[in-house]
Amino acid sequence: MMNLLEINKRIKQRPPFQMIERVLELEPNVSAVGIKNVSVNEPYFVGHFPETPIMPGVLLIESAAQLCSLVIAPEDAAADEKLYVLLKVKDFKFLKPVIPGDTLTISVKCTMSSAAAYEFSAEISVDGQTKAKGSMLFTAIEKTAVYG
Repeated sequence: MMNLLEINKRIKQRPPFQMIERVLELEPNVSAVGIKNVSVNEPYFVGHFPETPIMPGVLLIESAAQLCSLVIAPEDAAADEKLYVLLKVKDFKFLKPVIPGDTLTISVKCTMSSAAAYEFSAEISVDGQTKAKGSMLFTAIEKTAVYG
């Protein structure tokens, strides 16, 4: 299990873009289960949608992607020089809206790993009801490749 402070040591994102608040299970290079509490105070609810706030699907994908990065990110010093970036989102389905007050349980499982890429299946649920699911493909890049 990891709390918010332990998660902050391992992922690059920070509020308001940090989505993973607690990790319940983590098996390195295999799988993880994490939690995201959806608050009405999150800035995107102002415009998505004012009368009926719904968490944007792209942020559901980002929540799962951040949890995946905890599964594949090494804990050594060399990790500071790399970013794990999303290459492809595949067959993601949004089955039910996510609304303020929901607690997301995000489950990810590595289905393929190689020297160049990692593929994960993901399921996002609230109170046992699946809200979204799909797969994602990642790769590690050197930070210098982004900003030279």
